[in-house]
Amino acid sequence: MFKTKFDKGCMLVTGGAKSGKSSFALKICNDLPLKRIFLATAQAFDQEMEERIRRHKAERGDMWGTVEEPVDIVYRIRELDCPDTVILIDCLTLWLSNLFMKYNTDPKPVYQAIVNLSGCLSDVRGAVVAVSNEAGMGIVPENPLSRSFRDMAGLLNQQIAALSKKVVVTFSGLPLVLKDEKESE
Repeated sequence: MFKTKFDKGCMLVTGGAKSGKSSFALKICNDLPLKRIFLATAQAFDQEMEERIRRHKAERGDMWGTVEEPVDIVYRIRELDCPDTVILIDCLTLWLSNLFMKYNTDPKPVYQAIVNLSGCLSDVRGAVVAVSNEAGMGIVPENPLSRSFRDMAGLLNQQIAALSKKVVVTFSGLPLVLKDEKESE
């Protein structure tokens, strides 16, 4: 089982779709004696997604505050970051998709948003657990937009992994620690 101390800085939890990464991230956060904020990037464009969001909110319970922000998560993180708080971002891949919808095929503002997020997460005062899909482990997408998204998702994950103190990938609900920087004494 996962046995690593985490209560400050950034942690990345990545993996494939339905690999257990969100459940694992919730468990990590629930085990912390900190105020909990769920930073949701999903948007409910249809009834199925509305129901999914309602179900996930109910599963988290009243120990969690929820902030919905599909695009400007850097602003929200800065607004919510406190030494006594853990922010769970679920998920960076949906955030990236929202940026692609906003900026169409222009990669410059998307790349700048990734740079801004990296800068923000580098100096958080509390704890942030970021969930992201590992989109580069599948087949090569057939169209330019999908390839661009896959490439940006890979860049995003690399940037966040580099600055994170902990990085975990989940496979079939099981966590595998990729990076575990010990706190300096």
